[in-house]
Amino acid sequence: MRVGILGGGQLGRMIALAGYPLGLRFTVLEPGEESSAGQVCTQISGEFDDYRALYELAKVSDVITFEFENVPVESARWLAERVPVFPPPRALEVSQERLTEKQFFASLGIPTPEFAAVNSREEFDAAVRKIGLPSVLKTRRFGYDGKGQAVLRTPADCEAAWTKLGGRPLILEAFVSFDRELSIIAVRSRCGEIASYPLIENVHRDGILHRSVVPAGNLGEELTERAAEYASRVLTELDYVGVLTIEWFQDGPRLLANEMAPRVHNSGHWTIDSAFTSQFENHLRAVCGLPLGRCDAVGHTAMYNFIGAVPEIAGVLANPDARLHTYGKSFRAGRKVGHVTMRAANAEELAEKLPEWDRQFERPQDVNGS
Repeated sequence: MRVGILGGGQLGRMIALAGYPLGLRFTVLEPGEESSAGQVCTQISGEFDDYRALYELAKVSDVITFEFENVPVESARWLAERVPVFPPPRALEVSQERLTEKQFFASLGIPTPEFAAVNSREEFDAAVRKIGLPSVLKTRRFGYDGKGQAVLRTPADCEAAWTKLGGRPLILEAFVSFDRELSIIAVRSRCGEIASYPLIENVHRDGILHRSVVPAGNLGEELTERAAEYASRVLTELDYVGVLTIEWFQDGPRLLANEMAPRVHNSGHWTIDSAFTSQFENHLRAVCGLPLGRCDAVGHTAMYNFIGAVPEIAGVLANPDARLHTYGKSFRAGRKVGHVTMRAANAEELAEKLPEWDRQFERPQDVNGS
């Protein structure tokens, strides 16, 4: 089967690498001349609203998927009239606009932080009075890795944030003093079968994922089941096919939905080395109409992102617990260029080794690699 991928980043690369053992072939559409995914599969160079390039992708694909959520919905719908596209374009539409996304969660009875639409200075002032401080002002479209948002703690912060972000559709959200950030990765097949990976505990720095630990510790069975049930509501309502990720704030016994990603996800990279079936393989199984694989974790794992640069490779591989993945991307500040998966046999061994791993990968972006 021939799979087309919209987007040529590292997620597309890992999708293709997971699919070759299944006998799948891949073509990626990417605006740039050279891409991470294009290093391991055929690439068509073109914009995502270039219908000539979209037509070329459709001609060589039996099914099309995407590796990031800012693909134009109109392009996905145009492709879906010619070849199956999974996840469905509606999932893109919901996830691309933060207000729509929050309203969608609310319609399914999924708790979120309090929020209000902001389309003018008057609405901004009214939202601040209603929600209070601290709160977070965000653009409603095209924000990722902490971009397009500002935390408001004082009236002066409000003025600065409006100067920076005002004049476009915004959303104001209550600031949540959460205990920790969690994510769940779930997958739904073409015939409606649903499976979920264990809950993941995430640590972000400057809005970018730094470390994921799985299975997340100190979780009651009720919390785990609730996250999976909420994800199932989303998957079913959207008639979804493929992998979906929902990011959560845990506030005591509460789970508050932060956002969803209709694709494979950074916090699921650990599944390549430490799950019975990786998120990338399960995504392909789903979109290609194949049976889903088991989502069990194998052991206990910490995954660290490399931002800006990859540490010296020999030094990483000298640690017998390490599985290194690089993305073939040039080094640049703030850019995800690789990750490492660190495995432990059980929770006790993970707790013992985690401080050492944290020290080893504390600031990988400051180390030049090869």
